[in-house]
Amino acid sequence: MLVVHATKKLRDRVKAIPVQTSETSTTQLGDWYATAVFWRPQVCLFVNELTVLPVLLPLAPAATLAERFPAALGDVLAAHNADAGFIAAELAEMRELCLAKTSNRSVVGMMNEFTFLAEAHLGTGTQPDLLGLSVRLAGTPCGPLYKRHVSPDRELAALLAQ
Repeated sequence: MLVVHATKKLRDRVKAIPVQTSETSTTQLGDWYATAVFWRPQVCLFVNELTVLPVLLPLAPAATLAERFPAALGDVLAAHNADAGFIAAELAEMRELCLAKTSNRSVVGMMNEFTFLAEAHLGTGTQPDLLGLSVRLAGTPCGPLYKRHVSPDRELAALLAQ
């Protein structure tokens, strides 16, 4: 099972997924945080609580977000050279997804920073390459990771090396 701690603006948009509070993720990467980003087209930003790895995917249609997130995560993990066995095991645990309220302010702050940085990388009038942007954002130094591996891509590599 995958638990996604979603902001209120995302929970209001995605009404088809049940909201729980006491569940924990059974994936190796653990819980994820998500928010809606109101660009044109609208995007959903997922950030992993453990590694602070960002994953961007189109928000529309919001009702199928739970079905589309594992595939987007698989693409991002493959772009970071994750082992195919790790990706398969992670995606197999994501058959069921539930939403919860956000509880880690540090990760919510990183979502805000990633949104700001992504807007700066996009420029004006361009159609976003969400996979490329997710990989680019993963190289960003993050405050919660300063005492460990500094950036999400390095934190993920260290986790995969274990």
